[in-house]
Amino acid sequence: MKVRIHVSLKPGVLDPQGRAVHHALEGLGFSGVDDVRVGRLIELDVADDTSQAQLEEMCRKLLANTVIENFRIETMEAAR
Repeated sequence: MKVRIHVSLKPGVLDPQGRAVHHALEGLGFSGVDDVRVGRLIELDVADDTSQAQLEEMCRKLLANTVIENFRIETMEAAR
């Protein structure tokens, strides 16, 4: 089973990487971008019997720093 884990900074947490991207976009002449937040996408290929609870535990213990980050688990549909 394919799983995507979306990890993003919690609201209120400073995002220096996002600020750098925002500044670079302005420098390249792109206007109208009010804010940039940078996160990560982790793709896993796990056994079909992996539970939602196991995926959440993986996120809490390793894949996301839950003090400053939120995560969202997305299970991908199998290709037919």
